[in-house]
Amino acid sequence: MADALNGSPVLEQVLGDALPRLERFHDKLEQEGEPRGLIGPRDVDIIWERHILNSAAIVPYVMRSTAHDRFKTVADVGSGGGFPGLVAAACLPDHRFTLIEPMERRVEWLSECVKLMELDNVTIVRSRSDEVISQVRKHALHPFAVVTCRAVAPMTKLSGWTLPLLKPSGQLIALKGRSAQAELDKAKDQINRYGGRNPRVFEAEVGPGLESTHVVIVDKR
Repeated sequence: MADALNGSPVLEQVLGDALPRLERFHDKLEQEGEPRGLIGPRDVDIIWERHILNSAAIVPYVMRSTAHDRFKTVADVGSGGGFPGLVAAACLPDHRFTLIEPMERRVEWLSECVKLMELDNVTIVRSRSDEVISQVRKHALHPFAVVTCRAVAPMTKLSGWTLPLLKPSGQLIALKGRSAQAELDKAKDQINRYGGRNPRVFEAEVGPGLESTHVVIVDKR
C-alpha cells in the first residue's frame, strides 16, 4: 500500500531542499523499516506523516535555539531509526549532528542511511547516553548547543540522560506525545537536579491539514 502523502505538495512545502534526501530515506524505510524492526506494520503507509514530518517539526525550534551560536552542535539521544536525528540533519546542513545509539543493528541502519542520504554533517556514536555524558564531564567532548530525542523515555529518566550533555544556556528539544505537560510536572525535581529550568510545552505544526505534535523545551542553566 502506497504512502498517502507520496507526491503531496505538503512535502516540498515543509521539507524544502531536504526533500530529495528524505525521499531516499522514505523509500528505504518503506522497504526495510518493518522487517528490521524500526517501524511498526501499521506505519508502512504513513511514514511521511508519522515519522518524517513529525521529526521535522523540531527543525524550527532547533534553528531558533542555535541562531546566535557559532558552533551549531546537536546531540540526538536514542536515534533508533533516525527520528528525529537523520531528518533534522537533512533539513539543517549547517548544523553538526551526533547520533547517540547503543544498539549495534540500529547503528548499522543509521550508517547505511547516512551514506544513502549523502549527509556529511552526521557522526554516529555507538554508546549509551551516560557514557557520552562521562566524556563531556571529563572535557574529552564539548557539550552540545542542543539535545534532541523522540520516544526515548519519560522526562523523569530523560532529564538525566540529556541535560548533562548541554552547554550552559543550551536547550533540550524533545518530541513528546499528548501527556507532555503531565511528564514535565512529574519530572520537576529531576529537571532541577540536572541543571534544567523553564520547562515548557509547545504545540508544533507537522504540516498543513495534519495533526500537530508536541515539543518539550528545557533550558540548561
